[in-house]
Amino acid sequence: MAVVQLNGQNVTVANVFCIGRNYAAHAAELGNAVEAEPLVFLKPTSSLIAEGEPLRLPAYSSDVHHECELVLLIGKGGNDIAPSEALQHVAGYAIGLDMTARDVQGVAKQKGLPWTKAKGFRGAATVSAFVPAERVSDPDQLVFSLKVNGEARQQGDTRLMLFPVPAIIHYLSTVYGLSAGDLIYTGTPEGVAAVKPGDRLHLELQGLVSAEWSVAG
Repeated sequence: MAVVQLNGQNVTVANVFCIGRNYAAHAAELGNAVEAEPLVFLKPTSSLIAEGEPLRLPAYSSDVHHECELVLLIGKGGNDIAPSEALQHVAGYAIGLDMTARDVQGVAKQKGLPWTKAKGFRGAATVSAFVPAERVSDPDQLVFSLKVNGEARQQGDTRLMLFPVPAIIHYLSTVYGLSAGDLIYTGTPEGVAAVKPGDRLHLELQGLVSAEWSVAG
């Protein structure tokens, strides 16, 4: 059973939703079109790892990329949640990585197949402890960053998201329904790149929370 930390307490994870292509510059760097509605994919809860656990790369890929993202924890589920009420359903905010086997994803896209093998391996979803929602006045005005071995690799600004947090919550609750314990990875900015054994990845969410993972050898 996968759990995350909020205020030092374990919260059981329900679903893991991810939003793709939510930053125009990231879509452009991979040669992807910007979508008219949120591009949603899922990760299994078995893909989650907390800070301190080694990040193991899948043996079937030789090109695993980091994707640093703001992560939401849903505290109150619902269907057809209005954008004006969406933030009331968020229990906390965190910083995490949507790890992607880019070579495997490329093959899947060419064949029109699902991305699960590229996005759902063990360790494909890292997440820090969650900051209580009341400490974040506006999630659409947050900055976050990723350093690899001390070198700045990704800089994110949620004001640049194509679909802001309330719109994401509204969409997911309307199409799929949301449950308490759901996680939502909100998309990554430009700067994604491959990682290798021995790399140290340091994530920071606007001074609110940070986390670090080491890639296993």
